[in-house]
Amino acid sequence: MNSKQALIIVDAQVNMFTGKFALFQGERVLAVLASLIHRARAKAVPVIFIRNNGTAGDPDLPGSPGWQIHPALAPLAGEAVIDKSGPDAFDGTNLAHQLEKQQVRQLVIAGMQTEMCVDASTRRAVTLGYQVNLVADGHTTFDFDDLNAADEIDRVNREIGRIAQVKKAADIAFE
Repeated sequence: MNSKQALIIVDAQVNMFTGKFALFQGERVLAVLASLIHRARAKAVPVIFIRNNGTAGDPDLPGSPGWQIHPALAPLAGEAVIDKSGPDAFDGTNLAHQLEKQQVRQLVIAGMQTEMCVDASTRRAVTLGYQVNLVADGHTTFDFDDLNAADEIDRVNREIGRIAQVKKAADIAFE
């Protein structure tokens, strides 16, 4: 396995694609994530899935159908699935330990939701000293009354671009 890079797929769970709200360009982002995963696996780059654990009444309650990783992205045997209960994938999880164990120092981050878990996890990765590539066209969120998904994606890409690399999926090189 590659000892330098890892692909981090954040919260690409069934509930993101089947709830009462539709993800902005969800099908396109799902295809981008599938392509990234395929390319990472072809180069023996570790793929690590982050899965949000909701609480009672949430669509991502552990064990519920919505909690599962989307079947188009299904983890292979041996690929890490790390459960979290807040927006930061490092907080209260063994993600840093998993990365250290595999000697990973470069992260490629993609998934859901842009303004929450993707943003928080990317910022934390930078703070922890990882070299980070946020996939500019590989994360998304929902349109809400007070939040425009396209604007949030642009904002997060712009802000993260000040502290890390932001690249389109086609420009991500797995080595």
